[in-house]
Amino acid sequence: MCRWFAYISPQEPCLLSDVLIMPANSISNQCSEHYLPGLLPHHKEKDLDHSSDALLRMRNSLLNMDGLGIAWYTNAAASYVKHVSGPRPALYKSQSPPINDFNFRSLCENTETKCVFAHIRASSGSVVTQVNSHPFVFGRHVFMHNGVVASFATIRRDMLNKMAYDAYCNIFGSTDSEHAAALYMTNLTKGGNKTSWEKTYTLQDMLQAMTKTLIQIMELQQTHVGKKRKPNSLNFCATDGEKMVAVRFRNHATQDPPSLYWSEFAGRTLNGKFTGHTDPESLVMEEPILDKNERIGKHTIIASEPTTYDKKEWHLISANCALTVDEEGVETEVPIEYDGKLNAEDPDADGEEYAPPKRSYTEYAPPSL
Repeated sequence: MCRWFAYISPQEPCLLSDVLIMPANSISNQCSEHYLPGLLPHHKEKDLDHSSDALLRMRNSLLNMDGLGIAWYTNAAASYVKHVSGPRPALYKSQSPPINDFNFRSLCENTETKCVFAHIRASSGSVVTQVNSHPFVFGRHVFMHNGVVASFATIRRDMLNKMAYDAYCNIFGSTDSEHAAALYMTNLTKGGNKTSWEKTYTLQDMLQAMTKTLIQIMELQQTHVGKKRKPNSLNFCATDGEKMVAVRFRNHATQDPPSLYWSEFAGRTLNGKFTGHTDPESLVMEEPILDKNERIGKHTIIASEPTTYDKKEWHLISANCALTVDEEGVETEVPIEYDGKLNAEDPDADGEEYAPPKRSYTEYAPPSL
């Protein structure tokens, strides 16, 4: 199953190679290697053979070799284009995995940003081509997905009917993920055209649009597939370069969604300006730019897998919850509210009845810097 990585900060840029290539469990290495603390037994987080969960083994035994994409935000356009202000996404896509992409490595070694999305793909059936690689860009907004929209071919036409015309026209590939992105943008802009993609929206607007997209997909499946529908795995993430919303979601009473973690500390470990590094036994920054006592700016990383092996730096996002990050970098975990009747069954499920999870809002204040 696909893997993705997101970094956002109101003040602290990262060098792309520091977060995407150099870490011991970087997204570049997740093409074939996986690390899942909190989902696999203690001390066996890298050994899928020790999991009794067939779904967990299936998801993480797949190779993510079907393309890569990165979208990073830059203020360059604002310096040259009269009516542009604030950061805008630059986009690079390839149908090669990162280990075979010379241009990807060169770009990462010379690019810094305060917000980046990176994605490596494991195709669920659609063709391997650049346009099918994530992330997907709509004006100043970027979207990516890990998982699958169940029965996509069956509900695709009705998904298209719910989209704004310009959002529909911005679909260049054939993936379920890009269609979900267009539906999200339609909901975020309330059916707006391309001009509306250049606007910023509140974090609550982004969360509501994401939740509405999840519910619309499930309602279409209920209408067209009925009791034979299967659950979705919908780990979505969207940003405007200054705020971010990510969801870890699967509409099943007992099964976990795909893995998704977040950290407010790992950025210091990954940042080459500071002492130490991801794997101190093999790679240490002996001549860092900054002193060990220098403080790193507030930042948030959200990723399918931790990119450092220090479990204290990472939190597993709760099942069927969203993590929001505001302009100041404050993270909030929010339960996704939906009708349990939209849950689907799976051949491997235990058949237990749906019980809405009892969760509360949890706010994470920025650490002392």
